[in-house]
Amino acid sequence: MELECYPTTERPPEIVPGRQNRDWMDAFTSRHAYRCLPLNMANTSGWEILCPVAFTAEWNGGIHQSDIKLQSDFPSPDFHRLASSHFSHGVLTFHPGYLFRTPPGWSMMAMGAPNHVKDGIQPLAGVIETDWLPFPFTMNWLFTRPGKVRFEKGEPFCFITLLQDKTLSEIQPVIRRMDSNPDLRNQYDVWEKHRVEFNRRIWRQEPEATKEAWQRYYFKGEYPEEIAPARDDHVNKRRLKEPKFKR
Repeated sequence: MELECYPTTERPPEIVPGRQNRDWMDAFTSRHAYRCLPLNMANTSGWEILCPVAFTAEWNGGIHQSDIKLQSDFPSPDFHRLASSHFSHGVLTFHPGYLFRTPPGWSMMAMGAPNHVKDGIQPLAGVIETDWLPFPFTMNWLFTRPGKVRFEKGEPFCFITLLQDKTLSEIQPVIRRMDSNPDLRNQYDVWEKHRVEFNRRIWRQEPEATKEAWQRYYFKGEYPEEIAPARDDHVNKRRLKEPKFKR
């Protein structure tokens, strides 16, 4: 399978596999936030499109295109192709610089990099049928209040990932009592027992529990010992491929 990326500008932005690190996660004592595997996996489950130049965007709260002002740190011949005030109403628009083509049945979700937090502005998400669309899409951010925001050079302004969304409408959500699934009920009860006991040991500051610091069942793809052996299809680190050039 290939994700085809066709540049629509002479100097398109760089595309890189999603990076795990986040400043706010680094700030935790012992980088504790990285113990949350769902966060790590979300951060790396797609590709980042990076700002080629640093700039400031300022919104005065108005509804017109002219109410957003953009100023790059250094003169750039491509800046007008990167960012603009197109939709008005406090929406900042980026042009990713590529026309993407995905395999049949696969669409693209364009969004902000997961768990990448910016004060004063919110990334908007879109799903695009890139298995047939012959023109590019835009990536949009909505100011949440008047003021200035910074985008640094090398900062992701768009995060792209793929999904097979055509069959979502065929899925029927069903709410069931857990007791209707005895195996799952037992697995949950055993996990909960271990979790409660581990937290009690941490609260009592037992040396062994303090040294262990956190339970690693999900991170390691394991069940509590008495349920079942570890899974062999568990993923706790994702390494996506770098784009490569083809004629």
